[in-house]
Amino acid sequence: MNEQEFKDRTKKLSLRVIRLVGKLPNSYIAEVIGKQLLRSATSVGANYRAACRGKSTADLIAKLGIVLEEADECLYWMELLIESELVAADKLKDLMSETNEIVAMLVTSIKTLRTKNKP
Repeated sequence: MNEQEFKDRTKKLSLRVIRLVGKLPNSYIAEVIGKQLLRSATSVGANYRAACRGKSTADLIAKLGIVLEEADECLYWMELLIESELVAADKLKDLMSETNEIVAMLVTSIKTLRTKNKP
């Protein structure tokens, strides 16, 4: 997958989460979790774009680490939505699968870059 395809993929993740959060129940708890999920999901794409402008391999690795943290945080908030019974697990299955794939790709990219960056 090339850089532009991954940018598009992370933006689609953000858009899917935006639509999900817009459909959450009207409650304080759903609002708090929804805002956290929305913040972390939109940060995935935004921080990936910033990583693409990294000044060095070390900078790229550090920025991809932030993207990875945000993607993993998305999974946490989705798990809370399911476990608190605000959203049925089957409604989030595909979104969580996509997020897990993004996490896996980021882990692989970071490992590859670290290996290549060793003196």
